[in-house]
Amino acid sequence: MQVAYWGIGFALLVLSQLEKQGNFCSDWSKLKVAQDFKPDFIRQNFFQGKCILGLFTGKPVSLEEGISLPSGIYESTIIDAEIGSECLVYQCKLVANYLICEGSILFNISSLWAGQKLSFGNGLKIPVGIETGGREVLSFAEMDIQQAALVALNRANFQLQEIYAAFVKDYCQRLTIDFGIILGGSVVKNTVTIKNSLLGERVLIDSANLIENTTVLSCAGEQTEISHGAIVSNSCIQWGCQVTSLAIVKNSVMTEHSHAERHGKITASIIGPNTGIAEGEVTSALLGPFVGFHHQAMLIAAIWPEGKGNIAYGANVGSNHTSRAPDQEIFCGEGVFFGLGTNIKLPANFAKAPYSIIATGVTTLPQKVEFPFSLIMNPSEIADELPMFVNEIVPAWVLSDNIYALRRNEAKYKKRNKARRTNFDFTVFRPEIIEFMLKARDRLNAVVEIKNRYTEKDIPGLGRNFLYEYKRLRAIQAYNFYLEFYCLNGLIEELFLKAGIPKEADCMGEAYGKEVLKHKLDLLTREGYANRDYKTNILRYCEMLSQIAEDVLKTKAKDDKRGGLIIDDYAEAHTPAFDDEFVRQTMQEAEQTIKKIKEVAGLS
Repeated sequence: MQVAYWGIGFALLVLSQLEKQGNFCSDWSKLKVAQDFKPDFIRQNFFQGKCILGLFTGKPVSLEEGISLPSGIYESTIIDAEIGSECLVYQCKLVANYLICEGSILFNISSLWAGQKLSFGNGLKIPVGIETGGREVLSFAEMDIQQAALVALNRANFQLQEIYAAFVKDYCQRLTIDFGIILGGSVVKNTVTIKNSLLGERVLIDSANLIENTTVLSCAGEQTEISHGAIVSNSCIQWGCQVTSLAIVKNSVMTEHSHAERHGKITASIIGPNTGIAEGEVTSALLGPFVGFHHQAMLIAAIWPEGKGNIAYGANVGSNHTSRAPDQEIFCGEGVFFGLGTNIKLPANFAKAPYSIIATGVTTLPQKVEFPFSLIMNPSEIADELPMFVNEIVPAWVLSDNIYALRRNEAKYKKRNKARRTNFDFTVFRPEIIEFMLKARDRLNAVVEIKNRYTEKDIPGLGRNFLYEYKRLRAIQAYNFYLEFYCLNGLIEELFLKAGIPKEADCMGEAYGKEVLKHKLDLLTREGYANRDYKTNILRYCEMLSQIAEDVLKTKAKDDKRGGLIIDDYAEAHTPAFDDEFVRQTMQEAEQTIKKIKEVAGLS
């Protein structure tokens, strides 16, 4: 802002008007104003120290929909602060040591002040995973989940750790200043305390209780909101986030378009894009994208950068205290669903069991499970030879009995994604998960002695669970089906490429798409499907695509059958499976794709 150097006569005239309008200053010589300044809209304020004021014309400033007030400064205490042109500052009991940029609104604030040497919540050690330390990640405002995971999961890479620490140190040194900032177009109203914080452009703060030592990033089209009793301290909140309805965020980073609401508590954690915490508690967690956490539950000491899972009501994921120290952790695994009232004892590792389900009421012992798409449930019958709390596992159950949920999640995450700075591969069947499936199937096939039940001693990767023989055979069949489908999909993709049919743009980039195609075709050979003739493989893929669509319908129809046996008017109150929007879409897309494949392959 260009400060005016006014003549004595003009200064006296302005100061006289300011005083007539109820303004007071202990030393008017320290008050500086912009060129062409007019005092008409500066009324009943107390100024102290070095203050700089912009231009205020009284133009309408929107406070709420349908409610506007004239720009200016009214009934407020301003100490050592700069207030940009056309701001509205109204009934603020204290605004001290802050730069308020052009067009911002401060309305009914109890306290807005800043000290010196501020880094606004950056450079904080966040102890993800192990509460007592060991996987700390230094915070900075623009960090993402991939960076955090790289640092947390590579502790033995000392060069990486040193480079990252040096980067964050330099970042904080460059950022450190001696005053707080509110950038242009932001709205702060009906709020108790904002202290030592940096608010980005177009931030909305409405009825918050406390924002302290925090960076809040925001911009046009991705407004960040902290409101309705929320408390945020020692944290970084990114673009498009919401912290509202009495949520508490402390010592954490919330990456773009994540949210906390309804008394949700986030402590010492890093939250991924599109993930929401409501009512529950998250502590010392590295939580990836699209995690559903909408009920009273607990997640502690979790390493979950892949995200895409769910924490149901009453789930206690994180019995991390051995009575010696809270030093245990869990690797949750992509897409894992922790059911109602589950109790997950640590340490635990489900990283190689993606998209598995821990059923309602299950208590799991410390363990490592390496079978993707599994169901872990209470035993269906009591076995005297098995110790207590050993559960039953059904590998590949999600593939054989719940494919509706799996395919729907793919579409759901893609549709709900709001992140603009993070790329996601929404495809479930991609190389790393396929490799988990291959190894799981091979371990099931490697059984030497056929038994009625198997444990970890018989089949590595079962964890503290047992597996029935007939379910082992079903799991092999399910894994084989989707491994074959994955391979043949590469053949279809290659067919379309040769025919000049453009592929849907890959959000992960063209190079990644080529790598995935190569993996599919290589596996086609490894699994022996390349030995079949071309026409057989094409027709087989069409048959499998049709079967998957039918399985989506069948798995959804289970609800209709069960519900009808329990609730008399179930059919009248619920949409039947064949009318379900996702089921119908799946059936239509399968039919259209099969028709297109046969036309391109000359088989129609």
